[in-house]
Amino acid sequence: MRALPALLFGIVLFYGAGTAGAADEAVRELDPVHVNAMRDPEVRKYKVILAGLDAFDRHRQLAPAVDRLRFRLTTGKKDESPEPLAARLVGDDDFRLPIAIDANGRFEVPRSAAAEEARSELELNRKRRLYRTDPEVRTPGLSENQRRLGDLRLECKVTIAMAKEEIPTFWVMTINTLLLRTDWCGFFGAQDDFRWEGASRKAHFPYRSGRPLAGAILVEGNRSAKLEVKGQSFQVPIGNTSWSDDAVIELSWAEPSGEPTGTAGETPRTAP
Repeated sequence: MRALPALLFGIVLFYGAGTAGAADEAVRELDPVHVNAMRDPEVRKYKVILAGLDAFDRHRQLAPAVDRLRFRLTTGKKDESPEPLAARLVGDDDFRLPIAIDANGRFEVPRSAAAEEARSELELNRKRRLYRTDPEVRTPGLSENQRRLGDLRLECKVTIAMAKEEIPTFWVMTINTLLLRTDWCGFFGAQDDFRWEGASRKAHFPYRSGRPLAGAILVEGNRSAKLEVKGQSFQVPIGNTSWSDDAVIELSWAEPSGEPTGTAGETPRTAP
């Protein structure tokens, strides 16, 4: 049973999940020359991006306060390029559409019939595998260390939709058979799994926080469950429907000394 989450998530990670776009914050216009000069750049097919946008529209009830899908660029490696991050859609017949990236590496990818007709790809002016592109869904009003469960569920829907567009049909059918479902996100933290403090231990979906973590607690009302953390990732039972979309994950950041801090390092609250 424990091998299934590893197999599924390993395939998703291998084929990727992420994309790009134009943000409403202060942005840098991208110079196409920077992209042209890069050999073997990071690319994502536009049809994969569209699969993510479609999934966001289909499931946006999970995060009704979020108006549009954004993406974020992250890397665990040192970026030694002197050039600012730049991206564009590139397709047949010299189709070019610059994509704007904000100072935090976030962006949006617009829907474009011309880009689709040109069989475009999203190019990033960095070598392949240096950056990872992930969907980001954040309900306004939450603190930096808080993530709403419905937002994370929607991120999973987008991630899986894009992965299914990229991976061979054989793998999609194989995973559907192994999981006995087409909704892969629902597998992570299913209610009938072995549970610890109300959260599945066997099937969690990992998310990145962007900072080293000391702990994470899933909270709803007066009950809570301590979640597993490792480095900058935290494991979430998104398929456990006993937790509503409005449940919140409270993250605590690791101090330089490695000492836990904040509520996520404390004893979980549980309902009487």
